[in-house]
Amino acid sequence: MPGFAGAVVSVLYWVLRRLLELLVLRFRSERAREVEILVLRHQLRVLQRQVARPRLEPADRVLLAELSRVLPRRAWTAFLVTPTTLLRWHRDLVARRWTYPHRPGRPETSLDIRELVLRLARENPGWDYRRIQGELVGLGIKIAASTV
Repeated sequence: MPGFAGAVVSVLYWVLRRLLELLVLRFRSERAREVEILVLRHQLRVLQRQVARPRLEPADRVLLAELSRVLPRRAWTAFLVTPTTLLRWHRDLVARRWTYPHRPGRPETSLDIRELVLRLARENPGWDYRRIQGELVGLGIKIAASTV
């Protein structure tokens, strides 16, 4: 179990580090936070000029769409994408949440029943589809005549 103990220590270290960062942020002055934000924005602009368009994963899109709901629209310039894109992602999230898969048409007939219908038709060439359907109902297999 050495791997498990190492994982626990790693998680504890990560939690401790995040707690310390929160404490530092809590006691930092408002001016220092604003300067840090300006520095980060400038670095972002420099990187945007140098790097090709980033490929966002679905999880990134979900996070950015949800964060956009918290920020006022005038702050949306901080995002890598346009406000129109953010709104589209949010619409997609809502649509995915409230739509269900569509299964048009009749459910597929099982392979066994299809083989049985073909066998009855082959062995009894004088029977029409209604007779085959009637024989299947007699055997306890419910199937529509139009399916035969």
